[in-house]
Amino acid sequence: MHSETDKIASKWLGKRSNGSEEYDSSLLVAVPRQENRSQYNIKNNNLPFIGWDVWHAYEFSAMTKNCIPVTRLLKLKYNCNNDFIVESKSLKLYLNSFNMTKIGNNIEECLAYCKKMIETDLSNKLQTEVTVNFIDNSTDRTEIFSKFENIMRFVDENSVTISTFKESPELIKYKETQEIKEHYLMFDSLRSNCRVTHQPDFGDVFIYYKSSKFIEESSLLQYLVSFRSEYHFHEECCEMIYKRLFDILDESDELFVCALYTRRGGIDICPARWSKNCKIDDVYTLLDLNKYARCGIKQ
Repeated sequence: MHSETDKIASKWLGKRSNGSEEYDSSLLVAVPRQENRSQYNIKNNNLPFIGWDVWHAYEFSAMTKNCIPVTRLLKLKYNCNNDFIVESKSLKLYLNSFNMTKIGNNIEECLAYCKKMIETDLSNKLQTEVTVNFIDNSTDRTEIFSKFENIMRFVDENSVTISTFKESPELIKYKETQEIKEHYLMFDSLRSNCRVTHQPDFGDVFIYYKSSKFIEESSLLQYLVSFRSEYHFHEECCEMIYKRLFDILDESDELFVCALYTRRGGIDICPARWSKNCKIDDVYTLLDLNKYARCGIKQ
């Protein structure tokens, strides 16, 4: 039985669509965050984290009034404290509706008009401030999360047998220690599935925590692998991982979770969530609309 969220999200997902040959803001679909959050006791009016959703659209293209093609990497972001996410296929169809649309007398004007239109349409649809920028080919690619080490470096693969493939927080084991330590971990084989189409999504997840509690890496590995048969949007998976770790750690501990998903349909999604007392420099690079910041992802 499909939930109300699934019904909203399935307007375009899993269906054949030719999109539009002309600009069409009605293609956008907003999906409420609250249904999934309520399952994990995440309250919109008292979030246990701060964070942003960052998107890269690699194939944005429009035309000037004299039909000169203008193609750029589009980067957009919006805060996670709003009530909605944009459904990814609807965003793709909406952005594709610019392909044959003639805007502006020159390239600079075309990009300026597109930026204003996209920011306005998405801000209105998501009921929050959405900011957009275009990145050209001359922009340096900036690597982030260089401090994070692959969790497999701390795990003996021959001593671990994984048998759970539905999200299972009871897999996470930890112990109390006498010393507060920082831990920078990444896992490059995160897999979940679209909650509507059931198509697989792959990404790298980055986890930082500072605590006197020590989360056993082999147990964290098993927990992350348990997403392999889960059906959720990217933002939901990031928040689920954050909340499970948040529930284990102490209130004063620092926690950060970011998932950099591989692109699908020319678009990728990079949700990041962190505790209010956590300062991770890399995430501010990720949020910088003038930079293309990625690390360790398989394109």
